[in-house]
Amino acid sequence: QLQASGGGLVQAGGSLRLSCVASGIAFDNYAIGWVRQVPGKEREDVSCISNRDGSTHYTDSAQGRFTISTDNAKNTVYLQMTSLKPEDTAVYYCARIPHHSLLILNNRPLVQGRDYWGQGTQVTVSS
Repeated sequence: QLQASGGGLVQAGGSLRLSCVASGIAFDNYAIGWVRQVPGKEREDVSCISNRDGSTHYTDSAQGRFTISTDNAKNTVYLQMTSLKPEDTAVYYCARIPHHSLLILNNRPLVQGRDYWGQGTQVTVSS
């Protein structure tokens, strides 16, 4: 399973670090991605990291402000979010991505499928 944590309430311009801990499932040869969703809107990919080669990818909304990293010894992926904006408010989920389901276009992730999901952590950015 995947366990996401680290969300909270922060003022615009602030920072948060999300964590995603994997237990009981394979971690090393998969990618882990962060996805966010606002009620009534479509789910949006944010970032992903390959635990196979360490490559990282970001969508336009995250590029330059968010940093994804992994600690393979702890089976944990982190998403460091800085310069947060009110439009970053969402529930953030982590998910495991089989590599055959991950396409990279212009260094942007295009995720075709995920096989495990964390439970989500709420991020609220006040203006």
